[in-house]
Amino acid sequence: MERRWVPEGPLDVGLALQPHKRGGGDPTWRRSGDGAVWRTTRTPDGPCTLRVGVKAGCVHGQAWGPGADWALEALPGLLGAFDDTSGFVAKHDVLAEVVRKNPGLRIGRTGRVMEALVPAVLEQKVVGQEAWRAWRWLLNRYGEPAPGPAPEGMRVVPETVVWRQIPSWHWHRAGAEAVRARTIANAAWHADKLEAAATTEELDRLLRALPGIGVWTSAEVRQRALGDPDAVSVGDFHLAKLVGYALTGEKTDDPGMLRLLEPYRGHRHRATVLVWLTGLRPPARGPRMSVRDYRAF
Repeated sequence: MERRWVPEGPLDVGLALQPHKRGGGDPTWRRSGDGAVWRTTRTPDGPCTLRVGVKAGCVHGQAWGPGADWALEALPGLLGAFDDTSGFVAKHDVLAEVVRKNPGLRIGRTGRVMEALVPAVLEQKVVGQEAWRAWRWLLNRYGEPAPGPAPEGMRVVPETVVWRQIPSWHWHRAGAEAVRARTIANAAWHADKLEAAATTEELDRLLRALPGIGVWTSAEVRQRALGDPDAVSVGDFHLAKLVGYALTGEKTDDPGMLRLLEPYRGHRHRATVLVWLTGLRPPARGPRMSVRDYRAF
């Protein structure tokens, strides 16, 4: 199935879809040589492969699989068509410059909570490489091949019931310890309620009522599933330092970051995305957090 859609104003498809890529080699995300982005998803109607390209300002979406119709219907939202930027003003020159250079930045929404929740939990309190390795292992073992002419190796996330049934030794082989495994399996029991949440406030309440899910994980999920422009990833290992350095020239902590972002309330996540795009990073001092291999424990 195909759909052509002309967005209102500039749109950067790569920036809109980048947050859904979980490291290099993510089995659910590819970029082909022609610049098109391939993405798999499990819709309420079933698995789907989606290809998104842009030509002369027109978005061309192609989809395969039982969920193709659902995915194409949701395509504008995925690319940020409902991202309301009214009220946002870049109050720092460095952010205003990023806005000028990236007029097509939009915060999209997938509408799929578990797809955002599982990798977010895997990323809790570990370096990205460790979490992405576990994500790849689980998708290759329990996901299903992407429908249609998808690039080789692409997989679709498993059904919710599968997350509840993965044995402990396979979590171990993936490199995820028991705490994160239990958090994902328990959330899967409540997936229907989570997927049905109508607002970001409701989803935040439901998520944080589950063991093992706190402020950071909830924000990471709501940013991607519902396109929440104000969900700040408080507790992130790097974010507060980056925000402080970009806006003041000095690193700060979470309370300091929230004070700096207060003028952007309603768009605080948007402001942190702009901070990432500045490319400004504080000087590295001391060793980096090492990549563990839980499989050897």
